[in-house]
Amino acid sequence: MYKGFYKLLSSLLGLLLLGSSAWATDHGKSVSKTAPKGTKNTVSMTPEMLLTMARVGGFSLSPDGKQVVYTISYPSIQENRSTTKLFLVSMEGTNRHEIATSLQGVTSPIWIDGGKKIALMAKDAQGEMQLFTFRLSDSQIKQLSTVDGGITGFLFSPDEKRLIYTKDIKYGETVQDKYPDLPKSTGRIVTDLMYKHWDEWVSTIPHPFLVQLGDLPFSQGKDILEGEPYEAPMKPFGDLSDFSFSPDGNLIAYACRKKTGLEYSLSTNSDIYIYNIRENSTYNLTEGMMGYDTHPTFSPDGKRIAWCSMERDGYESDLVRLFIADLATGKRVWLTEGFECNVESPTWTPDGKSILFVSCVKALTDIYKIDLKSKKITPITKGVNDYVGFDLKNGKLLAARHSMLVPTDLYSVNLKGGEAKAITAENKAILEKLGDVRCEKRIMRTTSNEDMLVWVMYPANFDPAKKYPSILYCQGGPQGTISQFWSYRWNPRIMAEHGYIVILPNRHGVPSFGKAWNEQISGDYPGQNMKDYMTAADEMKKEPYIAKDKMGCVGASYGGYSVYWLAGNHKNRFACFIAHAGIFDMEAQYYQTEEKWFANWDMGGAPWEKDNATAQRTFRLSPNKFVDKWDKPILVIHGEKDYRILASQGMMAFDAAKMHGVPAEMLIFPNENHWILQPQNAVLWQRTFFEWLDKWLKGEEK
Repeated sequence: MYKGFYKLLSSLLGLLLLGSSAWATDHGKSVSKTAPKGTKNTVSMTPEMLLTMARVGGFSLSPDGKQVVYTISYPSIQENRSTTKLFLVSMEGTNRHEIATSLQGVTSPIWIDGGKKIALMAKDAQGEMQLFTFRLSDSQIKQLSTVDGGITGFLFSPDEKRLIYTKDIKYGETVQDKYPDLPKSTGRIVTDLMYKHWDEWVSTIPHPFLVQLGDLPFSQGKDILEGEPYEAPMKPFGDLSDFSFSPDGNLIAYACRKKTGLEYSLSTNSDIYIYNIRENSTYNLTEGMMGYDTHPTFSPDGKRIAWCSMERDGYESDLVRLFIADLATGKRVWLTEGFECNVESPTWTPDGKSILFVSCVKALTDIYKIDLKSKKITPITKGVNDYVGFDLKNGKLLAARHSMLVPTDLYSVNLKGGEAKAITAENKAILEKLGDVRCEKRIMRTTSNEDMLVWVMYPANFDPAKKYPSILYCQGGPQGTISQFWSYRWNPRIMAEHGYIVILPNRHGVPSFGKAWNEQISGDYPGQNMKDYMTAADEMKKEPYIAKDKMGCVGASYGGYSVYWLAGNHKNRFACFIAHAGIFDMEAQYYQTEEKWFANWDMGGAPWEKDNATAQRTFRLSPNKFVDKWDKPILVIHGEKDYRILASQGMMAFDAAKMHGVPAEMLIFPNENHWILQPQNAVLWQRTFFEWLDKWLKGEEK
């Protein structure tokens, strides 16, 4: 699941990278202790500015649609950690203020008790995450849970008489279980896959627990998967959006992939299960549907259920379709048939006649509405930006939005006209000082005679009479659209702020341009999409403002693979390279990565399948096969806790470059995974990134 590298940007709203900034706003006016000095066009973004920006986290619209509660995280580079605070603002963008509490680590705020209270998770006295409520009338804080080990999420039933919480439970047998006389042994006895996942050795899995709310605080609920060794929510990206209560609170729908070991590592087939609380029984709603089934949600009348569904087992980047089923008859309807873009966050309208959802179409992510009778799909929002989440209450629509130029803020959206009004501006103090960096959409013709959308970012005060160094950005995934994303590491704006023209091609193999475009890359890693990158480079070099011998090539994950491959096949197009968490040796990657379904599908098969032409081509054209043609400086970055693409891949690439006589440097993080999460490590990443580019593209030694 290399695509998860970018999926998290929208699903977590920036929460992966810890924290936020010293800049905030009050009643639309900037308040800041450390706002940069100067006027418009006088300040350039630094890594420290980027990495201390305020980051909007979880948010919730009040039942009457008038107020918003949300979190902002603030990292401290010096302290190498972040703090999170709770805020209120009206849907008009007025009366913004912090909710002052003694709670630490607040997250996931929602409204309960008709809008009189806010429920949220925070740390208790032992540092464990528990459920609390905050009463607005008198600021009373009440702890609702004292669950041993803490909780990882919660969901109230519509009548708020029941609650689901999730927590991690023990999985598998430890050495100490088998040999109690070896309490200090650190060994692990492995008997099956998947023994590691993303950045952890799998020793726990999440389970859902049901609580009948009465005497509080509660300390133990009923495990509705008791005795079942399955994840719910599903790792690594699942959360409580994969659970739903029926309107009467008697049914729970949840998504689960009921597989373990080797079967788990080979299959993406999850299903939607319906748990009857009164009968203590469960049935499979989507039996026979073979791909990912996720995000179930009951209709307002409780008679139907909607969910997101992929078609094929083993293909995690399949088209995400919207289905509904009649609970009485079991009849299923594919609502979005013919709509070849992914559906996320399905939400019923109160009348049950329509469903709102988020979808990325031609590299722009908007909120859409589908009429259930006509199946007509209509965009609600518009503009050059990405909508990454929303909440619908009392006819009001609250949404989170960002772009390549501006980080996430909250907006009030007109349901009829789609106009969006900002109700937060958490980084106004810094953004208003920055230059006029701009993003341009260009269409380029590929060697396959198709149109490719390419975003181009231009530096502040761009002068077409000058010549600029440039960066070709290679996307991860591989099935990850370059939409109007905002990242705290791979950030096109900060690259442009450093004086580079940034070229971001939506090459073959990314969603939002139709099914055929997305699927072309599977089994063809070294093929058409690499030609697309070269097309983008060649087309941009036709511009008089591009310094033809000063173009760099950068990317992470599959983008790192792309960098390694292009390093041996670029024919003097690029002056230097940067690969983060990239695949260097495809055969080693097949054996080392943990989610084997991805390797099987996208590589075309296993190395031992000698009669499998697709698989053999994949391994024959692996980046490591072209090291003899490496001729330009390369920077390698990797985290040693990355179990998706092991750090050995980066180490092999660095060693190969040095032995081949190519100028090379490696930045290795012993305690980071596929991402760089700790603030000081993130600063080091940015500094090293730009020092390398400046050295080889600008001739600036540091």
